[in-house]
Amino acid sequence: MHPPAARLVLALLLLAPIRFAAAQAVPDGVEARPNIVLIMADDLGYGALGCYGQEKVKTPRLDRMAAEGLRFTQAYAGSCMCAPSRAALMLGVHTGRTPVRSNSDPGLRAQDQGRTIASVLQRAGYATGGFGKWGLGDADSPGAPWRQGFDLFYGFLDQTHAHFHYTDHLFRNDRRVEIPENREDRRVRYAPDAIVAEALGFIRANRERPFFAYLAVTPPHAEIDAPEDSIAPYRGAFPETPFPGGHYAAQPTPRAAYAGMVSRLDGDVGRVLELLKELGLDEKTLVIFTSDNGPITAGGADPAFFRNAGPLRGLKFSFYEGGIRVPLIVRWPGRVPAGQVTDAVWSLVDIHPTAAALAGAEPPEGHELQGRSALPTFFGAHHPPRDEPLYWETPVAQPRAGLAQAGRIGPYKGIVTGPNVPLEVYDLDADPAESRDLAPGRPDLVRSFRELFAREHREP
Repeated sequence: MHPPAARLVLALLLLAPIRFAAAQAVPDGVEARPNIVLIMADDLGYGALGCYGQEKVKTPRLDRMAAEGLRFTQAYAGSCMCAPSRAALMLGVHTGRTPVRSNSDPGLRAQDQGRTIASVLQRAGYATGGFGKWGLGDADSPGAPWRQGFDLFYGFLDQTHAHFHYTDHLFRNDRRVEIPENREDRRVRYAPDAIVAEALGFIRANRERPFFAYLAVTPPHAEIDAPEDSIAPYRGAFPETPFPGGHYAAQPTPRAAYAGMVSRLDGDVGRVLELLKELGLDEKTLVIFTSDNGPITAGGADPAFFRNAGPLRGLKFSFYEGGIRVPLIVRWPGRVPAGQVTDAVWSLVDIHPTAAALAGAEPPEGHELQGRSALPTFFGAHHPPRDEPLYWETPVAQPRAGLAQAGRIGPYKGIVTGPNVPLEVYDLDADPAESRDLAPGRPDLVRSFRELFAREHREP
């Protein structure tokens, strides 16, 4: 039980509006305007990597990245599903402010142009490249990535198209790029390989100037499949129930295929890091690795078998911790201290102000950010407690019949799974698995969270 003084401070913080914390100056001795590489996996859960406790799937390169950098244990996605999480990251605002709050929303708007982190870095003189899954606007929309700050985009514009790793086409900006080897349902060229190759080419081409590379890889999201050289090491390692197919392709060994996807993703991260070293950019580049939300049961995926959410409750589409707490690893040799683990509370909305601070760029005029710079945590100076609440929301049905909402301040998490249901409260320090609802005995917290939810929601 927290003492009365702590309860009073908590209540005051819960009543404070979420606002942008001013960007931190780059500390002395730290190079300003570094290259920034942001690698975001798709539906990779908190417990999916060896450095987060995974025992069945090998992830040696990401484990080494964690040993060479900083690993977060309390990092949060922008949402419990793909599109709104990516919108929150791009705009640096929580889902009570984003135009995208569910996967069915159309994408970024004309008024968002100039506000994304890509736009901010582009104005600051960075080359900007996006690779992989966009999901925030098709070619003819204002949300297209080349209208939202990216000099170059290569990959999937539409998130449903991104389900299929053996697609017959991708996009380079607004130009359709054919993959004839995959026509007529042939499975020859793995699209994630082509996407990573484009990202590596972008880094090579821009090695003489600051660059921002956003590599939104599609594994391990369904469909569950990978080239045979990645699946083979896991064949026979697990009991299997074949996935019969449907929207996603059939998969006779879904557990081996899933493990192969994660290991291939691990190897792709290694290829990026090796290229940076080869080009002499290791100490000039901040690399961030994370995921857009928690794991999913689709296409034969089996997060329970792999314990992909670790010890946490819930999966993708849920605001319980398993749906929104994600892995986060930060590496910058010689700048970010190696081998560190932090329990500082962090969110993908913080990437926007953090990257802007490193680039010496100002936040977009008139754009109210909810993120905060993580530079003090990155550089090991101190790990300040998060004074600003975190907040998430999504409609529970279409058309919007009500909201699921969640928030966090200090150790407390409030969550309501839909309209006309009781609000739950958990103390995440004492109960990260969210097994003991404190709400019946803490009407003060219930009231404070309801006030937070009412204040932070605005109609899109």
